[in-house]
Amino acid sequence: MAIGDRTQVRTGECSDLFYIDVGLYDTPGCGSVYVLDAERPAIIDTGLGANYELILDALDDLGIAPEDVAVIAPTHAHLDHAGGAGYLAAACPNATVAIHEIGAPHLVDPSRLVEGTKKAVGSRWQYYAEPEPIPEDRITELEGGDVVDLGDHSLEVHHAPGHAPHHAICHDPANDAIFTADAAGIYVPAREEIRPTTPPADFHLGKSLADVETMQGIDPSTLLFGHFGPRETGDALGTYAEILPEWVEAVASAREELPDDEAVVERFAEGAETTEMADVWGEQQAAAETGINVRGVLISLDRYGEAARP
Repeated sequence: MAIGDRTQVRTGECSDLFYIDVGLYDTPGCGSVYVLDAERPAIIDTGLGANYELILDALDDLGIAPEDVAVIAPTHAHLDHAGGAGYLAAACPNATVAIHEIGAPHLVDPSRLVEGTKKAVGSRWQYYAEPEPIPEDRITELEGGDVVDLGDHSLEVHHAPGHAPHHAICHDPANDAIFTADAAGIYVPAREEIRPTTPPADFHLGKSLADVETMQGIDPSTLLFGHFGPRETGDALGTYAEILPEWVEAVASAREELPDDEAVVERFAEGAETTEMADVWGEQQAAAETGINVRGVLISLDRYGEAARP
């Protein structure tokens, strides 16, 4: 799959559902945005904003007029999932932007989020577009238990704050599928494996494991990853519940051995975690992704102490 490709989801019981490779960090197979061609069409997640035209191109290919899009639903306010929301809201004038209530203020005024993102991603900011603010009257604030009505489909909202306080997952019962965002980790189709995602600044291990339990309780046939693409659920959730604490413990143990946090980041950025993914994402992207996930664990250890460890 190449950047810009639109692919129908045929996993499990899915229908009316497509995903687009939006070229996150100019890397194929890294960031996916979903279009649900329901009676009331919806876009789930939006990418960085730099490539929002790829989503509009996909709508055109599907015969969905921008003015017919009913809902734009970022799963959370992190800019790799919500950075394009303002651009798409402008292009889709009748769409409601639906996001968890904690994330809504970041769409109205993205300044704090931009500041934090620049600090977290460093040189990777070059791949971002400055997010466009969204008028408050275009935004619907969601909380756990809410249902977004799309006619022949719906999005059942579950708060999933382990990745970030404003993070939610959405279950589409008609497709027996969950839009997992970052709650189930990163799926790498080329390697058929699940990898942890623990970026700054709000990762919390205990809450993340509780989010996995929430998804296991729903027991969908399909998981729709923000990174990257659909997968039959199979053993993915159980696997993530195992590897996530192992990852946190590995970073915590390295911190005890090494002189400072930069040495911890360097160890992992030069280690197997990066080497394994260099063939898939390229060396630069693989090292950057590893580094940001290490820093997220280190911040969590500082914030929560021993409670952050398994």
